[in-house]
Amino acid sequence: MIYILCLIFFMVGLYGVLVKKNIIKIVLGLIIMEYAVNLFLIMLGYREGGVAPIISEGDSITEFIKHSVDPLPQALVLTSIVIGLGVIALMVAICIRLYEKYGTFDITEMRRLKG
Repeated sequence: MIYILCLIFFMVGLYGVLVKKNIIKIVLGLIIMEYAVNLFLIMLGYREGGVAPIISEGDSITEFIKHSVDPLPQALVLTSIVIGLGVIALMVAICIRLYEKYGTFDITEMRRLKG
């Protein structure tokens, strides 16, 4: 069920990127898509009744593998969040520069003013 929610979030973001003409709305669509993918990756590592992936002395390896949560998707998502923050800052800076140059956030208006 939660995977369907991830797909819905991704589709909402994709709609914003493909249909909207305002640069700010396009950036928000990209942000929504990024976090939908992050949520999907976190859900791949989820295990019902899972425990932290830390083995203690005396634990059986087979029991540990059955009950522990996969830490790799969590590490990948943490890295993705940091990289995404840098990309978002760059996109916002580009939006500000475009607004300073053209005086609008509308893509069609920018194309008209460019030519």
